[in-house]
Amino acid sequence: MRLSEYTDYTLRVLMYCARNRQRLVTIAELAERHDLSKGHLMKVVNDLARQGLIETTRGRGGGLRLSREPASIRIGDVVRASETDFRLVECFDAGTSACTLTPGCRLRQVFDAALSGYFRALDGATLADLTADTTDLVAAPTGATARRGPVVSVALPVSTRPARPAKAPAQG
Repeated sequence: MRLSEYTDYTLRVLMYCARNRQRLVTIAELAERHDLSKGHLMKVVNDLARQGLIETTRGRGGGLRLSREPASIRIGDVVRASETDFRLVECFDAGTSACTLTPGCRLRQVFDAALSGYFRALDGATLADLTADTTDLVAAPTGATARRGPVVSVALPVSTRPARPAKAPAQG
């Protein structure tokens, strides 16, 4: 599963604002820092303001900042609000599915479980978790190398099926 660029930009804006809580952040600054279009960022910022996650101030000296504590912003909620489609396979939409395997197929159950696990992991993380180390990816001057954040590992379910025996090499 791949997140849309819109969700990626949304998360970048929130993380940047969380790391720079002591001041207003501008769209121009975000655009330059992340090498993104101001137009795209304006759409993201408007949406985040409508959701109540950031507050904006217009005019000279204006900008944006988080309107809530980072610990109260769950990443799963942000992703759900910014993504438009979580149909991993055709049969997730009963209204349009034309799959002939649907009545007896168990693939949907596997994908349902995977999607549930995905959101369980995202719901377990907050914006504060992603930005806890204030030395991590702090606003660096243009061209400076930023440090990478902490590595997050996700445990995947282990199959209970026995392993297949290896095929013997063909003898010739």
